[in-house]
Amino acid sequence: MGLLDTGAAFPALKVSPVGGDTFDVREYLAGNFGVVLFYRGSWCPYCAAQLRAFQRAHDRFEQAGIKVVALSVDSEGTTQDLVDKHKLTFPVGHGADARAIAEATGAFVNDDPVYLQSTGFVLAPDGNVVTSVYSSGAIGRLVPEDVLGLVAHRKEATS
Repeated sequence: MGLLDTGAAFPALKVSPVGGDTFDVREYLAGNFGVVLFYRGSWCPYCAAQLRAFQRAHDRFEQAGIKVVALSVDSEGTTQDLVDKHKLTFPVGHGADARAIAEATGAFVNDDPVYLQSTGFVLAPDGNVVTSVYSSGAIGRLVPEDVLGLVAHRKEATS
């Protein structure tokens, strides 16, 4: 599959969050604006900064009706350490199959070691892609302020 462009239906994607049951991203986000973040791994300082930024924006996201979910290829233990270290309260998945996710979403994959490059999606309440941000390396990713502005604009346009 190619890149997911605006208006594309987000594919079925299972996430196994630390401390929780596996769920389908579309079902978890259904009826809400949503953000799906693929991050390179807990070792990536840019990824950790992005996840912390989304956590700091938690209250504003909640007020705006936006849910966040993140995932990587990291092990459950490594992901749990990341969640604990940064006090993340949104679901953070572990053990992602990088190649399967790349096939479904167009995300870029690093080959050695295998991990997903930073990729972010903003989804509308119907599960369709509002915008997607693909990175082929360490930088280039969604930021909370842009997401909040985009969702506010979309809500204004439809009211």
